[in-house]
Amino acid sequence: MSRPQPIPLVPDGPCVLDQLRGQLHQRLDHIIDTCLHDHAGSSFLVFETALLVLLRSLGQLLVQLFLLARHRHLDLTPWRQGDRYRQADDYAPRTLETSCGPVTYGRTYLIPKHDPGAGVHPLDAELGLSRDSFSPLVIGWFGRLATRLSFRLASQMGGMFLGWAPATATVEEWILGLGRPAYVYLTGGPLPEDDGEVLVIECDGKAAPTATAAELAQRRGRRGRHGKACSCGCQRHRGRARRHRRGRKERRAKGDKSKNGKSATLVVLYTLRRGEDGRLHGPINKKVFGTFSSRRKALEWAREQATRRGFPPETTKTVQVVFDGEECLEKRMRQLFPQAILTLDIRHAQEKLWLAGRQFHPEGSNELRAWVEPLEGLLYQGGVEELLRRLGRERDRISRRGPGTKGKRQTLGRVIEYLQKRVKLMDYEAWRRQDLVIASGVVEGAARYVVGERLDQSGMRWVKDRAEAVLLLRCIEVNGDWDGFFTWAQQQRSEALRNGQPVQIRSKTPTQLPEAA
Repeated sequence: MSRPQPIPLVPDGPCVLDQLRGQLHQRLDHIIDTCLHDHAGSSFLVFETALLVLLRSLGQLLVQLFLLARHRHLDLTPWRQGDRYRQADDYAPRTLETSCGPVTYGRTYLIPKHDPGAGVHPLDAELGLSRDSFSPLVIGWFGRLATRLSFRLASQMGGMFLGWAPATATVEEWILGLGRPAYVYLTGGPLPEDDGEVLVIECDGKAAPTATAAELAQRRGRRGRHGKACSCGCQRHRGRARRHRRGRKERRAKGDKSKNGKSATLVVLYTLRRGEDGRLHGPINKKVFGTFSSRRKALEWAREQATRRGFPPETTKTVQVVFDGEECLEKRMRQLFPQAILTLDIRHAQEKLWLAGRQFHPEGSNELRAWVEPLEGLLYQGGVEELLRRLGRERDRISRRGPGTKGKRQTLGRVIEYLQKRVKLMDYEAWRRQDLVIASGVVEGAARYVVGERLDQSGMRWVKDRAEAVLLLRCIEVNGDWDGFFTWAQQQRSEALRNGQPVQIRSKTPTQLPEAA
């Protein structure tokens, strides 16, 4: 589908509105005639494709009519009060990329009388149009796509439906600009209604691949010209020729990480409501938050949101925190949530039991399963002390002589030490009776979906500040709050425009990572 042609600027005159109305009626009559007199017998695919082009051209005229009517009826009195501005141009042209295609319109341009500041276009300010040369709807569409797809795919997929698309770099810079107010909205946005009586907080982390200093220097440096792969100019042997020019690469040493991953901390908050059957049902009003900033900042966000949702530090309502059992994380959680039930994700305890069992039986064997399952039963039944005694006896039965026995004893010792330090976090039998949460499956799923499926794809290399903007916006989209966020952000921009401030969403500067207090 070809890109829509721009609608040229119409001169502002006494009969222009009537002329535009006449053009619209002619265009609509043409569309109706096209539908009625398709004597060539085109297929529906051909008809619908042509119809979209005609409807877009009709939409362009309608947008132009709307903009001209608003220009005619705009009251400039508030802008001229206080002798602040003077009129520099009564019909300054501008081309705006809309959902129907490019439209050229005119509007009044005012410049300050005394200050050296930038001038303003009152019509743009009244309509909430920033300096991006794209309508807010188009920016919102492509920004939302970019929270789900790569910047290139967002541009390509959006272009499939609009018939045109902004450049990949433009979409990326919109994301960087939209990411600036994202943290403010995630922190102080509207609260969910009709919450449950039990608050659950789950924490986890997920790494995204980041560019090394050498990779950044290579990307930002001057790029040399690539020679032709073949004398004929084809691309078939391009890779082989490039490898020949650069020479042999050094092999990475064992254990070297090519991913250079930087971890994002994810927090999921939701509530549960006890039903007539006595069981807790949910999750209710689930909200996901992630940041590449410090983990402390993510936990402070959780504390603030819990208080806003009616679960302050001194609450008598049930608050449960499910996490991986890391000691420093446990210490911080006890400070922030002194009344909460702290729970070690039972999957982490089970992983330790399987690790211990592999010291005696082969991986995947029936003997290994038979060894571990009774110990898992003790976990679920609240018999952690008995579980530790059994593991201690197994360790003591290992011979102190012979190949590999020292490593087996050390492994079992580490498993026992890990579980002993977390006995208070493993009262699973009591929590199961209360139908509370004993595994952090919700946040682990969020980590795979929110971070993994957008930021951890093949070939991706991020700068943390840029990844932060995508992550925050993706959290908003996953939470189902995109429309509310974009409306709220548009109101902020419109207010700044009405105050005479220059506003542009597109930005080359990434959002600054939030710092912990």
